[in-house]
Amino acid sequence: MKEAVVLYTTPGAGHLAPMVSLAKLFQKHGFSATVVTFNHPLRPGKADQDVSSLSSANPTISFHVLPQITTGEDCANLEPTLLMRSVLKAQNINFQNYITDLSKTSSVRAIMFDIFCTPALDVARQLSIPTYFFTQFGASAMAFFLNLLEFDTTSALSLKDYGNNPINFPGLPPVLASDCPSFLLDRKTDPYKSFIPNILSLVKSDGILMNTFQLLEPKAISALREGLCVPSFNMPPVYSIGPLLNKTGEKETVERHECLEWLDSQPKGTVVFLCFGSMGGFPLDQIKQIAIGLANSGQRFLWVVKVNVNMDPKKILNTSIPEFELDQILPEGFLDRTKNRGMVVKTWAPQIQVLHHESVGGFVTHCGWNSILEAVTAGKPMVCWPLYAEQRLNKAVLVDHETRLGVTMEGYDRGMVVAEEVETKIRWLMEDEGSKLLKEHIKVMKDKAGELLTEASPTSQVFVEFLMDLERQKLMKTNI
Repeated sequence: MKEAVVLYTTPGAGHLAPMVSLAKLFQKHGFSATVVTFNHPLRPGKADQDVSSLSSANPTISFHVLPQITTGEDCANLEPTLLMRSVLKAQNINFQNYITDLSKTSSVRAIMFDIFCTPALDVARQLSIPTYFFTQFGASAMAFFLNLLEFDTTSALSLKDYGNNPINFPGLPPVLASDCPSFLLDRKTDPYKSFIPNILSLVKSDGILMNTFQLLEPKAISALREGLCVPSFNMPPVYSIGPLLNKTGEKETVERHECLEWLDSQPKGTVVFLCFGSMGGFPLDQIKQIAIGLANSGQRFLWVVKVNVNMDPKKILNTSIPEFELDQILPEGFLDRTKNRGMVVKTWAPQIQVLHHESVGGFVTHCGWNSILEAVTAGKPMVCWPLYAEQRLNKAVLVDHETRLGVTMEGYDRGMVVAEEVETKIRWLMEDEGSKLLKEHIKVMKDKAGELLTEASPTSQVFVEFLMDLERQKLMKTNI
């Protein structure tokens, strides 16, 4: 029977694309791979669309979207973490049926989960299939989550009790409570209580695969491997197998995207690229502040605009405006005044190709982990404008003096970044002598990441080590 691996992930481009990259890695080593997901109740049919696009670009990988379910919950008003957990519990029967059917034709060697899919671990254990986690975030975020588990176990405090005092967790630079995911600040809230079991599942798994590499996050990776984050628990093996680039998220067409044609006409290293992820839209008043800042900066720019009427994380899934005209949302005359040095693109651009273009000299980013890896491998210094999830924590790590890969766009945590700040940070990044050290450090990271993308790289060796551990598990079960 063919040996197979199942990769189970929550929906969304930021979750699906890394799983596809991991599936490709398994295929290189002789496994068949299936990526399994489901439709979010607030975005019915969206996973089907994403999977259709990914399947077309990756015909050798199998995809399966679990049947739509109803949870009996008021989905529109339920907190996102609680809603996701409710949906996943309800999907367990469909997931189990799928694995049972697949096992008739394939030997399922392991199931890879993202951090939200923990309710399905019960299914894997009932079927005696090894369970692993693959993180769509970095080692620093993983270290934070496991430190939080230890903190939850040994302390009666909440993170919010630290106020403006730094929190010192092994593997991380000193961080403030405001740098942490907001739904985890108060241990008495339902979102916090529902997420702690997800973290506990990490240490009960057979191992954790992370899309990162040693030079990028040395403190976090070392702390995880040494068990320093969770001394009260048995830490499973950790494998840093990155950088896996999400080229599967790029839309491959016969014709190049128009923004790439425009970049071809710009001088080397002169364009700042602004892009904020698949859900990173802004309200209209913030969009206008960005526009004014770009106009006043005098710098060349490529800006991907997405409109959200509300940046509340609880409502971000269903508040985007997919159809809009640029002249309706931008300040009057902006496009005409900047047409000789700027380009504005609606909703989407081929980010990896843009970042690797020689005309691009800097990146204003929401600090999603996929975007960080893409910027690092392209050697582009970052201006950090985090929006949701663990992105504030990523920002804290990027701007730390030991990492020095980015600088903060001030005001993001106050609900509005003013035009003057946009202008100042973009000028600093693109022309100030003070940004020279940042650019030198990102070049070192780019060179190291390039080495890791080769077949004989240490990353490949780490993945082979993981496969050897997986084989040992198989032999142990065979001999029982």
